[in-house]
Amino acid sequence: MKERLYLYDTTLRDGQQTQGVQFSTVEKVQIARALDALGVDYIEGGWPGANPTDSEFFTERPDTRAVMTAFGMTKRVGRSAANDDVLAAVLDAGTPSVCLVGKTHEFHVTTALGVTLEENRAAIAESFAHVVAKGREALFDAEHFFDGYLANPAYAMSCLRAAFDAGARWIVLCDTNGGTLPAEVGRITAEVIAAGIPGARLGIHCHDDTGNAVACSLAAVDAGARQIQGTLNGLGERCGNANLISLIPTLLLKAPYASRFETGVSHAALAGILRTSRMLDDILNRVPQRGAAYVGASAFAHKAGLHASAILKDPSTYEHIVPDLVGNARIIPMSNQAGQSNLRARLAAAGIVVDAKDPRLAGILDDIKLREDQGYAYDGAQASFELLARRALTLCPTFFEVKRYRVTVERRKNKRDQMITLSEAVVVVKIGDQKMLSVSESMDATGTDRGPVNALWKALAKDLGPYQSYINDMRLVDFKVRITQGGTEAVTRVIIDSEDAQGKRWSTVGVSANIVDASFEALLEAVTWKLIRDGAP
Repeated sequence: MKERLYLYDTTLRDGQQTQGVQFSTVEKVQIARALDALGVDYIEGGWPGANPTDSEFFTERPDTRAVMTAFGMTKRVGRSAANDDVLAAVLDAGTPSVCLVGKTHEFHVTTALGVTLEENRAAIAESFAHVVAKGREALFDAEHFFDGYLANPAYAMSCLRAAFDAGARWIVLCDTNGGTLPAEVGRITAEVIAAGIPGARLGIHCHDDTGNAVACSLAAVDAGARQIQGTLNGLGERCGNANLISLIPTLLLKAPYASRFETGVSHAALAGILRTSRMLDDILNRVPQRGAAYVGASAFAHKAGLHASAILKDPSTYEHIVPDLVGNARIIPMSNQAGQSNLRARLAAAGIVVDAKDPRLAGILDDIKLREDQGYAYDGAQASFELLARRALTLCPTFFEVKRYRVTVERRKNKRDQMITLSEAVVVVKIGDQKMLSVSESMDATGTDRGPVNALWKALAKDLGPYQSYINDMRLVDFKVRITQGGTEAVTRVIIDSEDAQGKRWSTVGVSANIVDASFEALLEAVTWKLIRDGAP
Protein backbone atom coordinates (compact mmCIF):
# COMPACT_ATOMS: atom_id res chain seq x y z
CA MET A 1 0.00 0.00 0.00
CA LYS A 2 1.21 3.49 -0.86
CA GLU A 3 1.46 6.13 1.83
CA ARG A 4 -0.67 9.24 1.49
CA LEU A 5 1.00 12.60 0.91
CA TYR A 6 -1.13 15.69 1.44
CA LEU A 7 -0.75 18.79 -0.72
CA TYR A 8 -1.49 22.16 0.85
CA ASP A 9 -1.71 25.17 -1.47
CA THR A 10 -1.12 28.68 -0.18
CA THR A 11 -1.18 30.60 -3.47
CA LEU A 12 -4.13 32.70 -2.31
CA ARG A 13 -2.36 33.74 0.91
CA ASP A 14 1.41 33.35 0.82
CA GLY A 15 1.44 33.66 -2.97
CA GLN A 16 -0.42 36.95 -2.73
CA GLN A 17 2.51 38.31 -0.71
CA THR A 18 4.56 38.31 -3.92
CA GLN A 19 5.69 41.79 -4.84
CA GLY A 20 3.28 43.22 -7.42
CA VAL A 21 0.60 40.55 -6.91
CA GLN A 22 -2.88 41.39 -5.66
CA PHE A 23 -5.73 39.05 -6.52
CA SER A 24 -9.31 40.20 -6.82
CA THR A 25 -12.05 38.13 -5.21
CA VAL A 26 -13.14 36.85 -8.63
CA GLU A 27 -9.57 35.79 -9.41
CA LYS A 28 -9.21 34.05 -6.07
CA VAL A 29 -12.38 32.08 -6.73
CA GLN A 30 -11.07 31.12 -10.20
CA ILE A 31 -7.76 29.95 -8.77
CA ALA A 32 -9.47 28.01 -5.98
CA ARG A 33 -11.58 26.11 -8.52
CA ALA A 34 -8.50 25.30 -10.59
CA LEU A 35 -6.68 24.04 -7.49
CA ASP A 36 -9.63 21.87 -6.58
CA ALA A 37 -9.77 20.43 -10.11
CA LEU A 38 -6.04 19.71 -9.91
CA GLY A 39 -6.55 17.68 -6.75
CA VAL A 40 -4.77 19.48 -3.91
CA ASP A 41 -5.99 18.55 -0.44
CA TYR A 42 -6.03 21.96 1.23
CA ILE A 43 -6.63 25.45 -0.16
CA GLU A 44 -5.51 28.27 2.09
CA GLY A 45 -7.80 31.11 1.08
CA GLY A 46 -6.19 33.98 2.96
CA TRP A 47 -6.33 35.78 6.30
CA PRO A 48 -9.92 36.76 7.19
CA GLY A 49 -10.05 40.28 8.54
CA ALA A 50 -6.58 41.19 7.28
CA ASN A 51 -7.96 42.91 4.16
CA PRO A 52 -11.35 43.30 2.43
CA THR A 53 -10.50 40.93 -0.44
CA ASP A 54 -9.60 38.02 1.84
CA SER A 55 -12.70 38.57 3.95
CA GLU A 56 -14.90 38.73 0.85
CA PHE A 57 -13.35 35.57 -0.57
CA PHE A 58 -14.43 33.52 2.43
CA THR A 59 -17.96 34.80 1.91
CA GLU A 60 -17.88 34.00 -1.81
CA ARG A 61 -15.67 30.90 -1.67
CA PRO A 62 -16.69 28.07 -3.96
CA ASP A 63 -17.70 24.61 -2.81
CA THR A 64 -14.61 22.43 -3.08
CA ARG A 65 -13.56 18.88 -2.44
CA ALA A 66 -10.33 20.33 -1.07
CA VAL A 67 -10.46 21.47 2.54
CA MET A 68 -10.82 25.25 2.60
CA THR A 69 -8.52 26.74 5.22
CA ALA A 70 -8.41 30.17 6.88
CA PHE A 71 -5.07 31.53 8.01
CA GLY A 72 -4.33 33.62 11.08
CA MET A 73 -2.05 33.88 14.07
CA THR A 74 -2.07 32.53 17.60
CA LYS A 75 -3.74 34.68 20.24
CA ARG A 76 -1.95 37.70 21.57
CA VAL A 77 -0.38 37.57 24.99
CA GLY A 78 -2.47 39.44 27.55
CA ARG A 79 -5.89 38.28 26.38
CA SER A 80 -7.66 34.96 26.24
CA ALA A 81 -8.19 33.02 23.03
CA ALA A 82 -11.95 33.52 23.39
CA ASN A 83 -11.51 37.30 23.56
CA ASP A 84 -8.91 37.82 20.83
CA ASP A 85 -10.68 39.61 17.96
CA VAL A 86 -8.01 38.66 15.39
CA LEU A 87 -8.38 34.97 16.19
CA ALA A 88 -12.16 35.36 16.26
CA ALA A 89 -12.16 36.76 12.70
CA VAL A 90 -10.32 33.66 11.49
CA LEU A 91 -12.81 31.34 13.15
CA ASP A 92 -15.75 33.42 11.93
CA ALA A 93 -14.76 32.61 8.34
CA GLY A 94 -16.41 29.25 8.99
CA THR A 95 -13.81 27.08 7.29
CA PRO A 96 -13.44 23.46 8.38
CA SER A 97 -9.71 23.98 8.76
CA VAL A 98 -7.71 26.74 10.45
CA CYS A 99 -3.97 27.36 10.14
CA LEU A 100 -2.34 29.51 12.82
CA VAL A 101 1.20 30.84 12.64
CA GLY A 102 3.20 31.07 15.83
CA LYS A 103 6.76 31.82 16.89
CA THR A 104 9.23 29.01 17.60
CA HIS A 105 12.47 31.00 17.43
CA GLU A 106 13.39 32.49 20.82
CA PHE A 107 14.96 35.54 19.12
CA HIS A 108 11.64 36.39 17.45
CA VAL A 109 9.68 35.73 20.64
CA THR A 110 11.71 38.12 22.77
CA THR A 111 12.56 40.67 20.07
CA ALA A 112 9.62 40.78 17.64
CA LEU A 113 6.82 39.91 20.08
CA GLY A 114 8.49 41.29 23.20
CA VAL A 115 7.11 38.55 25.45
CA THR A 116 8.66 35.79 27.49
CA LEU A 117 9.32 32.33 26.10
CA GLU A 118 6.76 30.83 28.46
CA GLU A 119 4.09 33.38 27.53
CA ASN A 120 4.55 32.58 23.84
CA ARG A 121 4.36 28.82 24.46
CA ALA A 122 1.24 29.20 26.57
CA ALA A 123 -0.39 31.33 23.86
CA ILE A 124 0.24 28.57 21.32
CA ALA A 125 -1.29 25.91 23.57
CA GLU A 126 -4.37 27.99 24.44
CA SER A 127 -4.96 29.02 20.81
CA PHE A 128 -5.02 25.47 19.51
CA ALA A 129 -7.11 24.19 22.39
CA HIS A 130 -9.65 26.91 21.51
CA VAL A 131 -9.66 26.10 17.78
CA VAL A 132 -10.03 22.37 18.40
CA ALA A 133 -12.85 23.01 20.90
CA LYS A 134 -14.69 24.82 18.10
CA GLY A 135 -14.59 21.60 16.07
CA ARG A 136 -12.05 22.78 13.51
CA GLU A 137 -9.09 20.92 12.07
CA ALA A 138 -6.03 22.86 13.24
CA LEU A 139 -2.62 23.39 11.67
CA PHE A 140 0.35 25.02 13.37
CA ASP A 141 2.67 26.94 11.07
CA ALA A 142 5.84 26.88 13.15
CA GLU A 143 7.39 30.11 11.92
CA HIS A 144 11.21 30.30 11.62
CA PHE A 145 11.34 26.76 12.95
CA PHE A 146 14.62 25.65 11.36
CA ASP A 147 16.48 28.78 12.47
CA GLY A 148 14.87 28.50 15.88
CA TYR A 149 15.79 24.85 16.19
CA LEU A 150 19.42 25.59 15.41
CA ALA A 151 19.46 28.40 18.02
CA ASN A 152 17.58 26.57 20.77
CA PRO A 153 16.30 23.11 19.87
CA ALA A 154 14.67 22.49 23.23
CA TYR A 155 12.52 25.61 23.06
CA ALA A 156 11.59 25.17 19.39
CA MET A 157 10.50 21.60 20.12
CA SER A 158 8.52 22.70 23.18
CA CYS A 159 6.47 25.03 20.97
CA LEU A 160 5.69 22.17 18.57
CA ARG A 161 4.71 19.99 21.51
CA ALA A 162 2.44 22.71 22.91
CA ALA A 163 0.42 22.83 19.69
CA PHE A 164 0.48 19.06 19.22
CA ASP A 165 -0.67 18.29 22.77
CA ALA A 166 -3.47 20.86 22.40
CA GLY A 167 -4.86 18.89 19.45
CA ALA A 168 -3.31 20.37 16.31
CA ARG A 169 -3.77 17.91 13.43
CA TRP A 170 -0.71 19.16 11.54
CA ILE A 171 2.58 20.57 12.77
CA VAL A 172 4.16 22.42 9.84
CA LEU A 173 7.89 23.13 9.94
CA CYS A 174 8.52 26.47 8.24
CA ASP A 175 11.78 27.58 6.70
CA THR A 176 10.50 31.15 6.77
CA ASN A 177 13.70 32.87 5.66
CA GLY A 178 14.39 30.23 3.01
CA GLY A 179 18.04 29.80 3.96
CA THR A 180 18.10 26.20 5.15
CA LEU A 181 19.61 23.67 2.74
CA PRO A 182 18.10 20.26 1.91
CA ALA A 183 20.44 18.07 3.97
CA GLU A 184 19.76 20.12 7.07
CA VAL A 185 16.02 20.16 6.46
CA GLY A 186 16.08 16.38 6.23
CA ARG A 187 18.20 15.97 9.36
CA ILE A 188 16.08 18.29 11.50
CA THR A 189 12.81 16.82 10.25
CA ALA A 190 14.03 13.35 11.22
CA GLU A 191 15.03 14.64 14.67
CA VAL A 192 11.57 16.19 15.18
CA ILE A 193 9.98 12.83 14.40
CA ALA A 194 12.41 11.04 16.72
CA ALA A 195 11.46 13.52 19.46
CA GLY A 196 7.83 12.44 19.32
CA ILE A 197 5.96 14.35 16.58
CA PRO A 198 4.74 11.62 14.18
CA GLY A 199 5.63 12.04 10.51
CA ALA A 200 1.98 11.47 9.64
CA ARG A 201 1.21 14.70 11.50
CA LEU A 202 4.14 16.69 10.11
CA GLY A 203 4.20 19.17 7.23
CA ILE A 204 6.89 21.22 5.48
CA HIS A 205 6.73 24.85 4.29
CA CYS A 206 9.78 26.10 2.38
CA HIS A 207 10.77 29.38 0.79
CA ASP A 208 13.06 29.56 -2.22
CA ASP A 209 15.69 32.10 -1.20
CA THR A 210 18.51 29.69 -2.08
CA GLY A 211 16.64 28.11 -5.00
CA ASN A 212 16.18 24.92 -2.95
CA ALA A 213 12.53 25.06 -1.85
CA VAL A 214 11.48 22.06 -3.93
CA ALA A 215 14.56 20.07 -2.90
CA CYS A 216 14.05 20.96 0.76
CA SER A 217 10.41 19.87 0.56
CA LEU A 218 11.43 16.51 -0.89
CA ALA A 219 14.13 16.14 1.78
CA ALA A 220 11.46 16.58 4.46
CA VAL A 221 9.29 13.94 2.79
CA ASP A 222 12.28 11.58 2.64
CA ALA A 223 12.73 12.14 6.38
CA GLY A 224 9.08 11.32 7.10
CA ALA A 225 6.93 14.47 6.72
CA ARG A 226 3.61 13.79 5.01
CA GLN A 227 2.26 17.21 4.11
CA ILE A 228 3.85 19.61 1.60
CA GLN A 229 2.92 23.27 1.44
CA GLY A 230 3.59 25.34 -1.67
CA THR A 231 2.17 27.62 -4.33
CA LEU A 232 1.39 27.56 -8.03
CA ASN A 233 4.39 28.67 -10.10
CA GLY A 234 6.33 29.19 -6.88
CA LEU A 235 4.66 32.51 -6.02
CA GLY A 236 5.53 33.92 -2.62
CA GLU A 237 7.28 36.60 -0.66
CA ARG A 238 10.83 37.53 -1.75
CA CYS A 239 12.01 34.62 -3.93
CA GLY A 240 8.80 32.63 -3.58
CA ASN A 241 7.62 29.36 -2.07
CA ALA A 242 8.10 25.73 -3.02
CA ASN A 243 6.62 25.37 -6.50
CA LEU A 244 3.77 22.86 -6.58
CA ILE A 245 3.86 22.89 -10.38
CA SER A 246 7.30 21.26 -10.09
CA LEU A 247 6.61 19.16 -7.00
CA ILE A 248 3.41 17.48 -8.17
CA PRO A 249 4.83 15.90 -11.36
CA THR A 250 7.91 14.81 -9.42
CA LEU A 251 5.76 13.09 -6.81
CA LEU A 252 3.62 11.34 -9.42
CA LEU A 253 6.25 10.44 -12.00
CA LYS A 254 9.70 10.12 -10.42
CA ALA A 255 11.25 7.38 -8.32
CA PRO A 256 11.03 6.70 -5.47
CA TYR A 257 8.02 8.95 -4.83
CA ALA A 258 5.74 7.55 -7.53
CA SER A 259 5.99 4.02 -6.12
CA ARG A 260 5.91 4.98 -2.42
CA PHE A 261 3.23 7.66 -2.25
CA GLU A 262 -0.15 8.70 -3.54
CA THR A 263 -1.67 12.18 -3.58
CA GLY A 264 -5.06 13.61 -4.44
CA VAL A 265 -3.82 14.43 -7.95
CA SER A 266 -4.74 11.89 -10.63
CA HIS A 267 -2.70 11.30 -13.76
CA ALA A 268 -5.59 12.72 -15.78
CA ALA A 269 -5.43 15.92 -13.72
CA LEU A 270 -1.65 15.98 -14.06
CA ALA A 271 -2.05 16.24 -17.83
CA GLY A 272 -3.76 19.59 -17.22
CA ILE A 273 -1.10 21.05 -14.94
CA LEU A 274 0.41 23.13 -17.76
CA ARG A 275 -2.98 24.80 -18.29
CA THR A 276 -3.21 25.53 -14.56
CA SER A 277 0.23 27.13 -14.60
CA ARG A 278 -0.62 29.22 -17.66
CA MET A 279 -3.94 30.26 -16.13
CA LEU A 280 -2.13 31.84 -13.20
CA ASP A 281 0.31 33.61 -15.52
CA ASP A 282 -2.62 34.98 -17.49
CA ILE A 283 -4.28 36.30 -14.33
CA LEU A 284 -1.04 37.99 -13.34
CA ASN A 285 -0.38 39.21 -16.90
CA ARG A 286 3.00 37.48 -16.78
CA VAL A 287 4.91 35.77 -19.54
CA PRO A 288 5.35 32.06 -18.68
CA GLN A 289 8.93 31.08 -17.89
CA ARG A 290 10.24 29.16 -20.90
CA GLY A 291 12.68 27.21 -18.74
CA ALA A 292 10.17 26.19 -16.07
CA ALA A 293 10.48 22.52 -15.09
CA TYR A 294 7.88 20.26 -16.72
CA VAL A 295 5.62 23.06 -18.05
CA GLY A 296 8.00 25.55 -19.69
CA ALA A 297 7.93 26.03 -23.44
CA SER A 298 11.58 24.92 -23.54
CA ALA A 299 11.21 22.01 -21.11
CA PHE A 300 11.24 19.52 -24.00
CA ALA A 301 13.07 21.56 -26.65
CA HIS A 302 16.01 19.84 -28.35
CA LYS A 303 18.22 22.26 -30.27
CA ALA A 304 21.47 20.39 -30.79
CA GLY A 305 21.59 18.27 -33.93
CA LEU A 306 22.98 15.31 -31.98
CA HIS A 307 20.05 15.46 -29.56
CA ALA A 308 17.46 15.75 -32.31
CA SER A 309 18.93 12.77 -34.14
CA ALA A 310 18.70 10.64 -31.01
CA ILE A 311 15.19 11.88 -30.21
CA LEU A 312 14.01 10.60 -33.58
CA LYS A 313 15.23 7.12 -32.65
CA ASP A 314 13.98 7.12 -29.05
CA PRO A 315 12.72 10.21 -27.18
CA SER A 316 13.91 8.80 -23.86
CA THR A 317 17.50 9.47 -24.96
CA TYR A 318 17.11 13.14 -23.99
CA GLU A 319 13.76 13.32 -22.15
CA HIS A 320 13.23 12.26 -18.55
CA ILE A 321 9.44 11.92 -19.00
CA VAL A 322 6.95 11.88 -21.86
CA PRO A 323 5.86 15.53 -22.38
CA ASP A 324 2.19 14.56 -22.78
CA LEU A 325 2.05 13.46 -19.14
CA VAL A 326 2.13 17.09 -18.04
CA GLY A 327 0.29 18.53 -21.04
CA ASN A 328 3.47 19.74 -22.71
CA ALA A 329 4.92 19.02 -26.16
CA ARG A 330 8.28 18.24 -27.70
CA ILE A 331 9.96 20.96 -29.75
CA ILE A 332 12.84 20.63 -32.19
CA PRO A 333 14.00 24.26 -32.57
CA MET A 334 15.57 25.46 -35.76
CA SER A 335 18.64 27.68 -35.79
CA ASN A 336 21.87 28.21 -37.68
CA GLN A 337 23.24 25.26 -35.69
CA ALA A 338 20.60 22.95 -37.11
CA GLY A 339 21.28 19.89 -39.19
CA GLN A 340 19.19 17.54 -41.28
CA SER A 341 18.06 15.60 -38.21
CA ASN A 342 16.59 18.71 -36.57
CA LEU A 343 14.97 19.80 -39.79
CA ARG A 344 13.29 16.51 -40.57
CA ALA A 345 12.17 16.06 -36.97
CA ARG A 346 10.69 19.53 -36.85
CA LEU A 347 8.92 19.08 -40.18
CA ALA A 348 7.53 15.73 -39.04
CA ALA A 349 6.22 17.35 -35.84
CA ALA A 350 4.39 19.87 -38.04
CA GLY A 351 2.87 17.06 -40.07
CA ILE A 352 5.11 17.64 -43.10
CA VAL A 353 6.61 14.46 -44.51
CA VAL A 354 9.64 14.99 -46.76
CA ASP A 355 11.86 12.37 -48.30
CA ALA A 356 15.33 12.35 -46.73
CA LYS A 357 16.87 12.83 -50.16
CA ASP A 358 14.70 15.81 -51.12
CA PRO A 359 17.18 18.49 -52.34
CA ARG A 360 14.95 21.23 -50.96
CA LEU A 361 15.98 20.27 -47.40
CA ALA A 362 19.48 21.63 -47.93
CA GLY A 363 17.97 24.81 -49.37
CA ILE A 364 15.83 25.29 -46.26
CA LEU A 365 18.88 24.96 -44.01
CA ASP A 366 20.83 27.43 -46.14
CA ASP A 367 17.92 29.86 -46.00
CA ILE A 368 17.71 29.58 -42.22
CA LYS A 369 21.41 30.29 -41.84
CA LEU A 370 21.24 33.24 -44.22
CA ARG A 371 18.21 34.77 -42.52
CA GLU A 372 19.64 34.29 -39.03
CA ASP A 373 22.70 36.16 -40.23
CA GLN A 374 20.29 38.98 -41.14
CA GLY A 375 18.86 38.99 -37.62
CA TYR A 376 16.11 36.36 -37.61
CA ALA A 377 15.97 33.82 -34.76
CA TYR A 378 14.06 30.63 -35.45
CA ASP A 379 14.88 28.70 -32.30
CA GLY A 380 12.51 31.07 -30.48
CA ALA A 381 9.98 31.39 -33.31
CA GLN A 382 8.88 27.92 -34.30
CA ALA A 383 5.80 29.04 -36.22
CA SER A 384 7.88 31.28 -38.48
CA PHE A 385 10.26 28.42 -39.14
CA GLU A 386 7.38 26.21 -40.19
CA LEU A 387 6.12 28.88 -42.57
CA LEU A 388 9.60 29.30 -44.05
CA ALA A 389 9.81 25.56 -44.69
CA ARG A 390 6.29 25.39 -46.11
CA ARG A 391 7.09 28.16 -48.58
CA ALA A 392 10.22 26.34 -49.74
CA LEU A 393 8.18 23.16 -50.16
CA THR A 394 5.26 25.02 -51.86
CA LEU A 395 2.96 24.01 -49.02
CA CYS A 396 2.03 27.50 -47.80
CA PRO A 397 -1.29 28.85 -49.11
CA THR A 398 -1.72 32.56 -49.76
CA PHE A 399 -4.84 33.41 -47.80
CA PHE A 400 -4.63 37.17 -48.28
CA GLU A 401 -2.28 39.82 -49.59
CA VAL A 402 -1.42 43.00 -47.73
CA LYS A 403 -1.52 45.81 -50.27
CA ARG A 404 -0.44 48.53 -47.87
CA TYR A 405 -0.54 49.68 -44.28
CA ARG A 406 -0.01 52.96 -42.49
CA VAL A 407 0.53 53.85 -38.85
CA THR A 408 0.33 57.32 -37.34
CA VAL A 409 1.17 58.41 -33.83
CA GLU A 410 -0.19 61.74 -32.65
CA ARG A 411 0.43 63.58 -29.41
CA ARG A 412 -2.19 66.19 -28.57
CA LYS A 413 -4.28 67.72 -25.80
CA ASN A 414 -7.65 66.24 -24.93
CA LYS A 415 -10.76 68.09 -23.80
CA ARG A 416 -9.36 68.31 -20.28
CA ASP A 417 -6.23 70.00 -21.59
CA GLN A 418 -4.12 66.89 -20.86
CA MET A 419 -1.44 65.68 -23.25
CA ILE A 420 -2.31 62.26 -24.68
CA THR A 421 -0.87 59.97 -27.32
CA LEU A 422 -3.07 58.35 -29.93
CA SER A 423 -1.96 55.65 -32.39
CA GLU A 424 -3.98 54.83 -35.47
CA ALA A 425 -3.44 52.17 -38.14
CA VAL A 426 -4.85 51.56 -41.60
CA VAL A 427 -4.48 48.13 -43.23
CA VAL A 428 -5.59 47.24 -46.74
CA VAL A 429 -5.71 43.54 -47.64
CA LYS A 430 -6.78 41.75 -50.78
CA ILE A 431 -8.69 38.48 -50.46
CA GLY A 432 -9.38 36.99 -53.85
CA ASP A 433 -10.63 39.87 -55.98
CA GLN A 434 -11.84 41.94 -53.04
CA LYS A 435 -9.89 44.69 -51.30
CA MET A 436 -10.73 45.35 -47.67
CA LEU A 437 -9.70 48.43 -45.69
CA SER A 438 -9.69 48.47 -41.90
CA VAL A 439 -8.92 51.36 -39.56
CA SER A 440 -8.33 51.07 -35.85
CA GLU A 441 -7.11 53.13 -32.92
CA SER A 442 -5.07 51.75 -30.06
CA MET A 443 -7.06 53.52 -27.33
CA ASP A 444 -8.47 51.06 -24.79
CA ALA A 445 -11.61 51.35 -22.66
CA THR A 446 -9.74 53.34 -20.01
CA GLY A 447 -8.58 55.94 -22.54
CA THR A 448 -4.99 54.66 -22.52
CA ASP A 449 -3.02 54.46 -25.75
CA ARG A 450 -1.66 50.94 -26.30
CA GLY A 451 0.77 51.91 -29.05
CA PRO A 452 1.19 51.53 -32.82
CA VAL A 453 1.65 47.75 -32.81
CA ASN A 454 -1.61 47.33 -30.92
CA ALA A 455 -3.34 49.57 -33.44
CA LEU A 456 -1.89 47.51 -36.31
CA TRP A 457 -3.04 44.26 -34.76
CA LYS A 458 -6.56 45.58 -34.16
CA ALA A 459 -6.79 46.83 -37.74
CA LEU A 460 -5.47 43.58 -39.22
CA ALA A 461 -7.78 41.45 -37.08
CA LYS A 462 -10.82 43.64 -37.65
CA ASP A 463 -12.02 42.09 -40.89
CA LEU A 464 -10.38 39.21 -42.73
CA GLY A 465 -13.55 38.23 -44.51
CA PRO A 466 -13.91 34.43 -44.78
CA TYR A 467 -11.02 33.94 -42.37
CA GLN A 468 -12.35 36.11 -39.55
CA SER A 469 -13.82 33.24 -37.54
CA TYR A 470 -10.40 31.56 -37.44
CA ILE A 471 -8.70 34.48 -35.70
CA ASN A 472 -11.45 35.76 -33.39
CA ASP A 473 -10.04 33.79 -30.45
CA MET A 474 -6.45 34.81 -31.15
CA ARG A 475 -4.62 37.23 -28.88
CA LEU A 476 -1.08 38.51 -28.45
CA VAL A 477 0.47 37.56 -25.13
CA ASP A 478 4.09 38.71 -25.41
CA PHE A 479 6.15 41.12 -27.46
CA LYS A 480 9.95 40.99 -27.41
CA VAL A 481 12.25 43.46 -29.15
CA ARG A 482 15.97 43.24 -29.70
CA ILE A 483 18.41 45.44 -31.61
CA THR A 484 20.77 43.06 -33.43
CA GLN A 485 23.22 45.62 -34.76
CA GLY A 486 24.37 48.96 -33.46
CA GLY A 487 24.84 52.40 -34.94
CA THR A 488 22.99 53.80 -37.93
CA GLU A 489 22.57 50.32 -39.48
CA ALA A 490 20.69 48.89 -36.50
CA VAL A 491 18.33 46.00 -37.24
CA THR A 492 15.33 45.33 -35.03
CA ARG A 493 14.10 41.81 -34.31
CA VAL A 494 10.60 41.37 -32.94
CA ILE A 495 9.26 38.07 -31.60
CA ILE A 496 5.55 37.88 -30.86
CA ASP A 497 3.91 35.12 -28.82
CA SER A 498 0.27 34.44 -29.65
CA GLU A 499 -2.36 32.29 -28.00
CA ASP A 500 -5.85 31.03 -28.80
CA ALA A 501 -8.82 29.97 -26.72
CA GLN A 502 -7.53 26.38 -26.47
CA GLY A 503 -4.35 27.59 -24.77
CA LYS A 504 -2.16 26.84 -27.79
CA ARG A 505 0.80 29.23 -28.04
CA TRP A 506 3.06 29.95 -30.97
CA SER A 507 5.88 32.37 -31.70
CA THR A 508 6.69 34.33 -34.85
CA VAL A 509 9.54 36.65 -35.81
CA GLY A 510 9.95 39.76 -37.92
CA VAL A 511 13.12 41.70 -38.77
CA SER A 512 13.51 45.19 -40.17
CA ALA A 513 15.35 48.43 -39.59
CA ASN A 514 11.89 49.75 -38.67
CA ILE A 515 10.40 48.37 -35.45
CA VAL A 516 6.83 48.79 -36.70
CA ASP A 517 7.59 46.96 -39.93
CA ALA A 518 9.29 44.12 -38.02
CA SER A 519 6.26 43.90 -35.75
CA PHE A 520 3.85 43.78 -38.67
CA GLU A 521 5.84 40.97 -40.30
CA ALA A 522 5.59 38.94 -37.08
CA LEU A 523 1.85 39.68 -36.86
CA LEU A 524 1.26 38.47 -40.42
CA GLU A 525 3.23 35.31 -39.71
CA ALA A 526 1.15 34.66 -36.58
CA VAL A 527 -2.14 34.97 -38.45
CA THR A 528 -0.97 32.84 -41.38
CA TRP A 529 0.28 30.05 -39.12
CA LYS A 530 -3.03 29.89 -37.27
CA LEU A 531 -5.02 29.75 -40.50
CA ILE A 532 -2.90 26.81 -41.67
CA ARG A 533 -3.09 25.02 -38.35
CA ASP A 534 -6.86 25.39 -38.12
CA GLY A 535 -7.38 24.22 -41.69
CA ALA A 536 -8.65 27.42 -43.26
CA PRO A 537 -9.55 26.84 -46.93
